[in-house]
Amino acid sequence: MKKKFKLFCFGFGQVGKYFVKNLIKNKFNFSLITTNTTKTKIGQFNNLKYKSYYFQDEKFDKNLLKELKSADKILISIPPSKNNDLVLKKFGEIFKKNKFDWVTYLSATSVYGDKMGKWVNETTVTKPTSQRGIARLNAEKNWLKYFKDFNLALQIFRLSGIYSNENNTLIRLKNRKLNIIEKKNHFFSRIHIEDIAKILTASLSKFSSGQIFNISDDYPCSNREIATYAAKLIKMKPPEILRLTDVKNKILKDFYRDSKKVSNNKMKIFFSYKLKYPNYKRGLRVIKNNIF
Repeated sequence: MKKKFKLFCFGFGQVGKYFVKNLIKNKFNFSLITTNTTKTKIGQFNNLKYKSYYFQDEKFDKNLLKELKSADKILISIPPSKNNDLVLKKFGEIFKKNKFDWVTYLSATSVYGDKMGKWVNETTVTKPTSQRGIARLNAEKNWLKYFKDFNLALQIFRLSGIYSNENNTLIRLKNRKLNIIEKKNHFFSRIHIEDIAKILTASLSKFSSGQIFNISDDYPCSNREIATYAAKLIKMKPPEILRLTDVKNKILKDFYRDSKKVSNNKMKIFFSYKLKYPNYKRGLRVIKNNIF
């Protein structure tokens, strides 16, 4: 039996849930505390009872302070708000006096900005082009300052585009919510959520403070390539191709502004990790078998 620990998740979205699911599957001995944006409540997830405390913007249930101070491991998946990291803004003093042995901040590869289809790794200069990317990079810098100034046991995971059974190209295609935008030399990277969960789990036993890791699969490519393959997989006609100038959605425009291939070499070597889903074809085939 592994030594028991208390895991505190700021936010409990799909990454947190898949991580906890993997901990349960691998028989880790732990208790769970989370936050949510509605109300403090008792929850149950995969037969694990846990408490979830209210935390939104400037307001939070003061009872979570005791739980946070007694936690061993912290996962932060809450995105920045108004260019501020909400967790550090409200609980920075606790992290200064920390006794945590594992703090993971989930960032995004949007911090790199546009590299015109070239490869990026963790040493590449970050030049975000979107407001989201700028906010993410600012949050990273603030967390790294806590690592340097207060010896915080911190790692940063820069996540590529996440897909899962619940959120993927096949579902968007079937629901007529998938667009193909015409843009030459547009590359992006993705990562299956199960691989994120497994790498997070691996990092519990192999951890190095102050490190940044790209979390990505082996095969960056265009959205058009994925959409074409997905359509063949479920025997549907691919969606029509739109011009970038016709796109109104700001998030979609930001996505197509950046083109880069994200290297995962550091992740695979450090954690001695072999991807379960090394490319989108493997991932989509399994998803098709699971849900279609």
